Amino acid sequence: MEKVIHIIPTPIGNLEDITLRAINLLKDVDIILAEDTRTTKKLLNKYDITNKMISYHSFNEHKTLKNLIHKIMNGEQLALVSDAGTPGISDPGFLLIRECIKNNISINCLPGPTACIPALIQSGIPCDRFIFEGFLPVRKGRKTRLLNIINCKTTSIIYESPHRILKTLKELYQYCPDRQIVVLKELTKIHETTYRGSMIDIINILSQSKIKGEFIIILNGKN
Repeated sequence: MEKVIHIIPTPIGNLEDITLRAINLLKDVDIILAEDTRTTKKLLNKYDITNKMISYHSFNEHKTLKNLIHKIMNGEQLALVSDAGTPGISDPGFLLIRECIKNNISINCLPGPTACIPALIQSGIPCDRFIFEGFLPVRKGRKTRLLNIINCKTTSIIYESPHRILKTLKELYQYCPDRQIVVLKELTKIHETTYRGSMIDIINILSQSKIKGEFIIILNGKN
């Protein structure tokens, strides 16, 4: 039997945004590696999937790595999912994938949900070339990353938490107040919102709002 790890994207909000192939694989594997088993359980319950789950997240990925490789080498079928979207992009997965490659284990990554591409398309900002920045550093290296983004000539995609969205927008405004920007939150969910307008307008709107959910910033490149 081929030794393989299945990387399975999961819905970023709407539980119907999952492929038939993903559902079938989740039903077939021996173990599902879940970032948060409580979150994944909701998805599995919807599709009557009862397979065994193991927690696999940023706090235990190093110490569980050897054991997971051992399971795959012994013929067990494993699938890796994150709470939302494609594992490995701003979510655990890279370490396991790299270790699998070192051990000649095949990587079967399914196509599927990810927040950055729908956000980019919906923004209306040029998407022929873009850079995915993910989450910015909280402290060390933050200013350097921000300056790189400001001077980048292609569109930038930035992920941000509700706790730091205003801070990041104010920092961007300090360096490039007139740059075209679109901010989106909670894609595919009930409270999905797109904020358009000038950077200062968006800052003012969010300053007067109760900020919840995950945000995506789409920033036009430097002319």
